Amino acid sequence: MSSTEPSQKRHTALDAVHRSLGATMTDFAGWDMPLRYGSERDEHHAVRTRAGLFDLSHMGEITVTGPQAAALLNYALVGNIASVGVGRARYTMICREDGGILDDLIVYRLAETEYMVVANASNAQVVLDALTERSAGFDAEVRDDRDAYALIAVQGPASPQILASVTDADLDGLKYYAGLPGTVAGVPALIARTGYTGEDGFELFVRPEHAVELWQALTKAGEGAGLVPCGLSCRDTLRLEAGMPLYGHELSTSLTPFDAGLGRVVKFDKEGDFVGREALAEAAARAGQNPPRVLVGLVAEGRRVPRAGYAVVADGEVIGEVTSGAPSPTLGKPIAMAYVDAAHAAPGTPGVGVDIRGSHEPYEVVALPFYKRQK
Repeated sequence: MSSTEPSQKRHTALDAVHRSLGATMTDFAGWDMPLRYGSERDEHHAVRTRAGLFDLSHMGEITVTGPQAAALLNYALVGNIASVGVGRARYTMICREDGGILDDLIVYRLAETEYMVVANASNAQVVLDALTERSAGFDAEVRDDRDAYALIAVQGPASPQILASVTDADLDGLKYYAGLPGTVAGVPALIARTGYTGEDGFELFVRPEHAVELWQALTKAGEGAGLVPCGLSCRDTLRLEAGMPLYGHELSTSLTPFDAGLGRVVKFDKEGDFVGREALAEAAARAGQNPPRVLVGLVAEGRRVPRAGYAVVADGEVIGEVTSGAPSPTLGKPIAMAYVDAAHAAPGTPGVGVDIRGSHEPYEVVALPFYKRQK
């Protein structure tokens, strides 16, 4: 899957397909990935109203197996992974000893003593190294399986009917954050009901040599349902509308899960010690007494788009910073997520703006998420 170009950018198994579809490609964490195929707004609306097909093969899969796999993951991660049932998945984080977030993860329990940890592309090596280091003394093996999988996602309200037409798997019985082994269009796959768009959908983990065959079968199955190929650009606006954090924007090593408003993922009541416990207990106490900046939503009153790093202001003072910003195709207005001082975090707080190139543009503070799908 590696490229031999001087840049050493990595290519997914679907690279030729993306180019044949006229995709605009971009470098993402060392991978050459499709940014968009046509209009990112059209791709965004397709996922909200019908369905979109994504190549997410840049994500990092790490397998953890062995008698003490659960104990290792409970020690290495902040969540209670031992309590995840076989066939289920959990959103969690891996933190440093000082409580800073190394990455946010999804962990799938594939069997009694087998787990798959899915890391962000930009952090896959960091997570692999941390898990390997933390495995010392545990009867468990940490395996780099990044080259063993291609990952294709079908997202949107029409995704269940599209997938159902090419698999015998019990999709109706497959809950959100669950995964089951099955066959899709004749290809063996782990079928997971997970995603990063705010819509119903599925992520399909397959061997790289089966990726093109599966992509083409899903494209054909989705023809009557309005399925379109989608790039990373619309995935970003979809997750932003859904209020989902992105590592390097809302999450970083300088923030704890409590700073990010995601303290619920830290399970102090699980058995045994875990990396960062002491620092995270202190962060939890701080957040309860005198919260630092709070992650909020901002909706523009005008048309100017805020970007990551722009200052949030009130009464001429800087009160926070934008972490992600973009035009929202669903709301029809620019939106942003930002960390702001607690005194200005309540929805409807008056006088809040964003400094866009010296001009203080008015913004409304709102609760996250901006968009929630109708069940």
